[in-house]
Amino acid sequence: MAKRERVIRMSVEQPLWRALSGYRVLTMLYAVGLFASEYDQFDRPGIAIAFYVVLFVWTLATLPRVQSAVACTKRFLAVDLAIALTGIVLTPLAADDHHINSGGPTLPSIWTAGSVLAYAIKGGWRWAAFASTPVAVANLIERGSPARDTVHNVVLVWVASIAIGYVVEVARASERTLARALEIEATTRERERLARDIHDGVLQVLAMVQRRGAVLGGEAGELGRMAGEQEIALRTLVSGGLVPVSRVSLDAAEGAVVRAVEEESGDDGDGPVDLRPLLAPYAAAKVSFAEPGAPVPLPAPAAKELAAAVGAALDNVRRHAGADARAWILVEDEPGEVVVTVRDDGPGIPEGRLAQAEGEGRLGVALSIRGRLRDLGGSAELVSIPGQGTEVELKVPKARGKAGTR
Repeated sequence: MAKRERVIRMSVEQPLWRALSGYRVLTMLYAVGLFASEYDQFDRPGIAIAFYVVLFVWTLATLPRVQSAVACTKRFLAVDLAIALTGIVLTPLAADDHHINSGGPTLPSIWTAGSVLAYAIKGGWRWAAFASTPVAVANLIERGSPARDTVHNVVLVWVASIAIGYVVEVARASERTLARALEIEATTRERERLARDIHDGVLQVLAMVQRRGAVLGGEAGELGRMAGEQEIALRTLVSGGLVPVSRVSLDAAEGAVVRAVEEESGDDGDGPVDLRPLLAPYAAAKVSFAEPGAPVPLPAPAAKELAAAVGAALDNVRRHAGADARAWILVEDEPGEVVVTVRDDGPGIPEGRLAQAEGEGRLGVALSIRGRLRDLGGSAELVSIPGQGTEVELKVPKARGKAGTR
């Protein structure tokens, strides 16, 4: 079956960059509006007008620079902060004493915070503290003395920028952790799928060779012993395995990258198929098959996995219930789910045997049956009474099946 690689990108930073872009434009217009409303408080309005022309052109021209961490370079940040500091220092030259003494806004006003926030988003709280310091000094120079409102504004910008920078760092760490968890989940699902396929084929062949070799003896016995060793090694491999390290995007704004390998349905597609023809080949002299008179539609991947789980249940009957055991397959098409029951008249399973087998790496029930149904959003219930046989009930919801399985 064909495979495809699905790339998942997660980024908590991209919305912050978009918000910063809008903030810079709005605060630039706000600063210009303040100047227009307080025009009579400026002794040298030409200085302010020249600054606002520069601020207007710079803000619009550099919008692409605040779209991602890669585009927002250190050189851009330095120039951007320099423009904000220049506007603060120029305020006393453009405005009259009343404007300064009454605590009027500086020329860039709250646009300055956008420069500091760019540092915070780009480099975290340390960069934010670095950018906040010259802003604090420039504001103190502009007022000429550490007035209460000036100190209040300086501390507010300082604390807010550092807090945002810290939140960005925590978000990045959480993003990497989430990416790691998603990759572990994707890898675990792929490993379980491989384990099911191996159990349905290779492991059973190795187990058969081991048993037959032990009976025949001689060179066949040695071959059986080697097959047994390889079976143990293979079970250990499919029940463990390595998890690859999560990728990190070269563009920090794009966040962590998870690559999940998924199966493609190939030519079969994901359209509904009738479950009955997939189960009919299991009918035999000692296996009875009871089906509804109408088709039992399920998406192709779900139908194949359900049929494989039925096959795994019958394999367990042949291996553990004995050659003379009979089995019955019953298909029920319920309104919200499809239920397939596999029952045998064997000796049953001793209490605790399934947990012991799973601990030994024998994952027939855990992966080939329960694992398949779990991936389909269904369930597998096993009821066994010693001396009275075993019954496995497999349920697959139709609603989950319509949305696809994997």
